[in-house]
Amino acid sequence: MGLIGGMAKTAAVVGTATATRNAVNRRQADKNAQAYTQAMNTANAQAVATQPVSAAPQPQEDAITQLERLGALKAQGLITEQEFAAQKAKLLG
Repeated sequence: MGLIGGMAKTAAVVGTATATRNAVNRRQADKNAQAYTQAMNTANAQAVATQPVSAAPQPQEDAITQLERLGALKAQGLITEQEFAAQKAKLLG
C-alpha cells in the first residue's frame, strides 16, 4: 500500500473513531438530561405530596438554594442555558 493509501486508511479510521465518540457523548448527554428531568419531576412530586394544605409561602432562601443547584447543574453541562433561564424565571416568579 502506498503512502497515499495508508493516509486515506488512517483518515477513515480517525473519522470513524470521532463519529463513534461523538455518538457516545450525545447518548450520555441525553441520558443526563433524562435523569435530570426525572429527578426534578420526582422532587416536585415529593414536595407537593409532603406540603401541608395550608403551607406558607416558601422563604427566599429556598429559592436561592435552588438557584445555586441549578447553576451547578448548568456548570456541569447537565442543563442548557435555556433550561437554566426557564427554571430561574419559574423560581423568581
